[in-house]
Amino acid sequence: MFSKLQNLVDNKEHIIEVATELFKNYGIKSVTMDILANELGISKRTIYEGFSDKDELLMAVLTRMARQQKELVKRVSDESENSVVAIFRMLEISRNNFQFMSPAFQSDLKKYHHDILIKNAENIEMPDYKNHFHIIERGVKEGFFRKDINRDLVNRCLFNLGRSIMDNDLFPYELFSRRDVIRNIFVNYLRGISTARGLDLINKLEKDI
Repeated sequence: MFSKLQNLVDNKEHIIEVATELFKNYGIKSVTMDILANELGISKRTIYEGFSDKDELLMAVLTRMARQQKELVKRVSDESENSVVAIFRMLEISRNNFQFMSPAFQSDLKKYHHDILIKNAENIEMPDYKNHFHIIERGVKEGFFRKDINRDLVNRCLFNLGRSIMDNDLFPYELFSRRDVIRNIFVNYLRGISTARGLDLINKLEKDI
């Protein structure tokens, strides 16, 4: 019984993993259940044994992406020598991820699945500003960010700036490179909350973006 249950769990995880890559590469709408089944080498019936419909599968994909993002933030923060380096490493990772992600993925989420996301928001533990607050606190203690900043407000701003700079609707890829968007929006905001010591480090790290 345990072995059968474990196989079902492993099978669902594999379906989610493959669906994640297909959705990110080609968008959500264009990836049908037939295409997914063919990619997996299984029947559609097998997919429907684990997921009632495409929307439920999408929720599982988004939950997986959210979990990975949270793990990434913690790992990068733990492995970085200071808060500013951690922020720049996460920027680089985000830029690289979105570089290989189809604009159709975000577009499809907004056009065809927005209502579903709102309705089921409580079921998706999406990363939010709370996961990054410790980085701002750390930056103040390290002397890179000014002590007089409102840490909660700054953290919320940085989190939402980080999300917005990858939004193709706000900053179309064909008009603006992610590097220019990051430098002109995110990095300039960082400069505004930084001490002289923080500015020196930002100026060095910005060259590698």
